[in-house]
Amino acid sequence: MQKTKRVLIQAVTWFLIWMVLWLLQRGNLLFIKDNIAAFFVQVTSIVLLVWWLAPHFLLKKKYLVFTIISLVLLFVGAYISSNIMTPVHEPFMPPNRPPPGLHRGPKGAIAPTQYVIHLLIIGVSFMLAVLLETFVFVKAREEERVRFKNENLQTELKLLKSQINPHFLFNSLNNIYALSVLDSDKTQRSISYLSDMLRYVLYECDRPRVPLSKEITYIENYIRLFSLKSSKPYPIKTDFTILDASVQVAPMLFIPFMENALKHSNIEKIKGTFIHLSIQSDTQEIHFEIENSTPKTAQNKDSVGGIGIENVKRRLSILYPQMHQLQIDENGDTFKVQLNLVLDADN
Repeated sequence: MQKTKRVLIQAVTWFLIWMVLWLLQRGNLLFIKDNIAAFFVQVTSIVLLVWWLAPHFLLKKKYLVFTIISLVLLFVGAYISSNIMTPVHEPFMPPNRPPPGLHRGPKGAIAPTQYVIHLLIIGVSFMLAVLLETFVFVKAREEERVRFKNENLQTELKLLKSQINPHFLFNSLNNIYALSVLDSDKTQRSISYLSDMLRYVLYECDRPRVPLSKEITYIENYIRLFSLKSSKPYPIKTDFTILDASVQVAPMLFIPFMENALKHSNIEKIKGTFIHLSIQSDTQEIHFEIENSTPKTAQNKDSVGGIGIENVKRRLSILYPQMHQLQIDENGDTFKVQLNLVLDADN
């Protein structure tokens, strides 16, 4: 809410309050004469608060200076409105006059002086304005904090994606390089698969969500590309049971697990190895499961990469907080990953 708008809203509010009080006095013009100055002092104090006191002292945590200036402003403003602009001539008080701040009314009743009344009214309006300024400031800071957090998350997600895509491209090019020596026909097919994969990465993965069917197609192309390395079929089994292929999911979440299985299962030996991949989905949840064999002896793999699974864990914590369950089990013979995703409500 802009400063001018806040001042106008408060000024109109207090004007309406004064009009109600005037009507309760049955339209007595003397009431307006005695209190119109208090209204102008109210508006002036609110303007000073919004445009000067709050931004320069209150919101910068200079509380002592703010308090001193505010008290001076209130007491001086009440004195001006009650004694200078609208002087009240009280009758001569007898020796047993009432305590300071009070006077005897026409029938001898003790009542607050005009100064005390104006001080209370101006003080109330000033304190309400302080509360409003504090609320607006806290709300603006919270919105800024949320916006800054979202910007940081988006930056981090872009960084994570930039780590994923070149890694896949590197592995795929390695596969094509190996094929070029063995079979030119397979090389052409692998380039076609890679072309489809790159088209998906470049034109689809910038979106926050993609259809699950495209993620599955990407995984299938990746497996086909890998399988062209050998004339014998690899022991890779897939099971895709998808109730609605159009459900949306964050891109590139599953493929790092597939890539990890291909890399560490020693699947190239074929005998005694396996990879089982399953994706089950309905309109509310996606269940991803992949299990692969692990070699008896440690394999010497290239040092490039190694960020896949940790990368996915970080992305899941950002994109699906409290909406995913990831379980990774390794017993020496097999490596198994189970991931459950709760789909967004708009899916």
